[in-house]
Amino acid sequence: MPLRLIRRLLLLPFRASANCNISNCKMTGGQAIEVHQKTKMFNVVFLSLTFMLVFTAFQTLGNIQQLIFDTAMKNGTAESGYVAGFSGDARTSAAILYATFTFFNWFAPSVVARLGPRITMMIGAGAYNLYVGQLLYPQNWLLYTSSALVGIGAAVIWVAQGSFLTVNSDKENTGRNSGIFWAMFQLSGFIGNIFAYFMFEGKTEIDEVTRNTVAGTLLGVGIGGMLLMIVFRPTPWADGDTSNTDSPTQALRRSGKLFTTKNMLLLSVTFFYTGLALSFWSGVYGPCIGRTAAFEDEAKSLATISGIMIAIGEVLGGLFFGIFSAHFVKKGRDPIVILGFFLSMVGYFLVFINIPNDTPIHPLSVEEAFITPNKYLALTCSFLLGLSDACFNTQVYSLLSAAYKDNAAPAFAIFKFMQSGSAFIAFVYAPVLGLWWQLLICVVFDILGTITFCVVEWEAHKHEKRTNEDDTTCGVEETPGKETDPEI
Repeated sequence: MPLRLIRRLLLLPFRASANCNISNCKMTGGQAIEVHQKTKMFNVVFLSLTFMLVFTAFQTLGNIQQLIFDTAMKNGTAESGYVAGFSGDARTSAAILYATFTFFNWFAPSVVARLGPRITMMIGAGAYNLYVGQLLYPQNWLLYTSSALVGIGAAVIWVAQGSFLTVNSDKENTGRNSGIFWAMFQLSGFIGNIFAYFMFEGKTEIDEVTRNTVAGTLLGVGIGGMLLMIVFRPTPWADGDTSNTDSPTQALRRSGKLFTTKNMLLLSVTFFYTGLALSFWSGVYGPCIGRTAAFEDEAKSLATISGIMIAIGEVLGGLFFGIFSAHFVKKGRDPIVILGFFLSMVGYFLVFINIPNDTPIHPLSVEEAFITPNKYLALTCSFLLGLSDACFNTQVYSLLSAAYKDNAAPAFAIFKFMQSGSAFIAFVYAPVLGLWWQLLICVVFDILGTITFCVVEWEAHKHEKRTNEDDTTCGVEETPGKETDPEI
């Protein structure tokens, strides 16, 4: 019975297309709008589901691969996990990934313009699966080559995702759809960390059987997410959008022009901060907990539980802002970002007093924190960082989907360019800079990013009130051939 239901659900979009193609069926305007809305909701849910599956595989690997690599480099037998000649480093891999991610963001809109969002996302998901699959055959060249390829894949999949989410959202539901996507997407961190916790429980070294079991399972989940992208329904209402008909050269030129506009430059500061926050909670804070000597034998398990608490904060934030999105849109997005600002400030301060400064540098801390490290306080900080991150990201997605609806691919390319660029910078200084200095950098850009986001949001609302028009541009006036901002 469950298999039959799954089969019907997967075939639903094709049956719908066969029974009634909107472009050639006779239906009233109201019927067409209703069909469009159902199609949009279907696409948003399945977009969220596919990304949850693909990134359950990728993010889980990101959390555990250094532990696997450490075992692979220790002398021993192949059965114990040792791989002769292997010397891979997870941080080097991450640096390569984010470097290529940053660079190829400028070309991603051209790929989306040429291939369309669905095919582009499948290609990007394939790159992620290749990266996961390299764990079955650990080799230096394969690790770093797949790192570069997944950086390219990340650029195209995220720009295509932003474009696809935008065309399946309206002004009234951009907040809801952004919340749905973010909540389901961040479930990947929860599921992945739970899986890793039980697979590695009680293990200090990862043997070959465990490594292959984990890699094979994650690869299967990732491939499932990639194949599920086939069921995305067509979006005929977006066929007339200029961003979907641009040539690759026009798409690149459009991105460059948009980047130099006043509001996009202001938003770029916010984008930059989200990358710093991403690198901190995903690549710095967890290992810092694991290296805190005061946590003794619980340190490694606490690092995994920290990832679970971050995911819980992300998911709850996405669900809450999605459910109450209609109310928040009326009040503006800035209160949510300001809430995220205060949550992150509290979290950064508690990390500052609870975790030793040298934990990013030394395998086991030798310095003392301002207070005796408390594991419950450490996990509370994880939750606060996750919830704060959800505040920022859901509102960034909502603003870009509404304010740059006709420039979705270039807008999301700029977002990911700034975010991945700052993450790359953070991953470079993370192993050599003390925790307190890293927190200071996050705090400075947290303040600046909150201010710039609020400035753009407030000006957009002022313009909307002046024009008093019920449009889908969130106060953005579009002039053919010219990139514009919310009028200030």
